[in-house]
Amino acid sequence: MSSSTENDARIIIFGPTGHVGSAAARAAREQGVKVFLAMRDPEKAIPGLNTEQEQEAGFERVYADFTKPDTVHAAVTKTGAKRAFIYLIFGTPDHMKSAIVTLKSAGIDFVVFLSSYTVPDNLSMESISPSNFIAWGHGRVEINLGEVFGSDGYVAVRPGSFASNSLRWKTMVQHGEIEIAYPEALFDWISPGDIGRVCGTVVARGPRAVDGNVIRLCGPEIISQGEAADVIGRVIGKDIKLTRLDEQGGVDFFMKVAHLPEPAARQLIAMLKKRVEDGKNDGGHYEGPRYEEAVANIQKYGGRQPTRFHQWVEENKKEFGV
Repeated sequence: MSSSTENDARIIIFGPTGHVGSAAARAAREQGVKVFLAMRDPEKAIPGLNTEQEQEAGFERVYADFTKPDTVHAAVTKTGAKRAFIYLIFGTPDHMKSAIVTLKSAGIDFVVFLSSYTVPDNLSMESISPSNFIAWGHGRVEINLGEVFGSDGYVAVRPGSFASNSLRWKTMVQHGEIEIAYPEALFDWISPGDIGRVCGTVVARGPRAVDGNVIRLCGPEIISQGEAADVIGRVIGKDIKLTRLDEQGGVDFFMKVAHLPEPAARQLIAMLKKRVEDGKNDGGHYEGPRYEEAVANIQKYGGRQPTRFHQWVEENKKEFGV
């Protein structure tokens, strides 16, 4: 990793109101660069930043909607940014191609994209299936970035499963009973803050910060959904009952709480079932050198030790309403 930073660089962070985007903005600013916050609602609060902190750090807000390329062009040209952090917008008919082309034409020369570990190493149109909506959505954007920016012009950060996914259980936690399908399914529970630190540091330091254009990230411990529920109960000091849902109950949960269409909900339930069947041997994601490297990348690129799940819960008690 290069230790030098171009302090006069201008960075634009799309989606800073998310936990990853917010952490990316703060990490980029720590590198000494000027950071602009591109938002669909410039009045919206940003996690981890109050008004005073935002002003002291010199952040500037600018309106942009990634589904409207003309607003993206206006934001980039107004700020003079040369590097950008972006995330997936599901449902765009061209898989964000027009917005990516707009970034390039407006003057962006390096992009960090928040992708997904579900995207295969041998990425191509043939290696991903539309039936896997997570891999398909992120993979198509990666392909578009490669076509527009070239292999040296972007980095895809591919994290595992977010610790914040447990916030889907928030209401159930408050009621003292978590109902989930396949509680034995294993996840790595990576902190969104760790992901954001990596993204923000890399976008600030530029393409010399990384060899290649893919960074895989995983959380430092692999635990089941049921174990995660136990951790939440212990940290917040509340007895929480765990109840197993059948597959249809799990589908209903994802449709109601995560607002997913039924096909996507059924795909997630199928994924949970496969995780139980595969255990840690989830395509090599959760064991061996591949996993160890993904965990080490948090320190390598983000500069801090990875956050364990109980630490993340402790830091986010208020998110669970306690």
